[in-house]
Amino acid sequence: AASGRIYAAYGGIYIFTALMWLRFVDQVGLTRWDILGGLIVLCGAGLIILQPQGLIR
Repeated sequence: AASGRIYAAYGGIYIFTALMWLRFVDQVGLTRWDILGGLIVLCGAGLIILQPQGLIR
């Protein structure tokens, strides 16, 4: 179970980092949908990473 949470959090951070790489390194303009998707993914990864330990079963 712990490995699944780690994998999900890593995936979210990877997607967000890839979008930032496109924007600042490759100089590709992001659409509002790219930004919204990146924020949703980052929020999801944050929920997985920062969840209270008492809620994990």
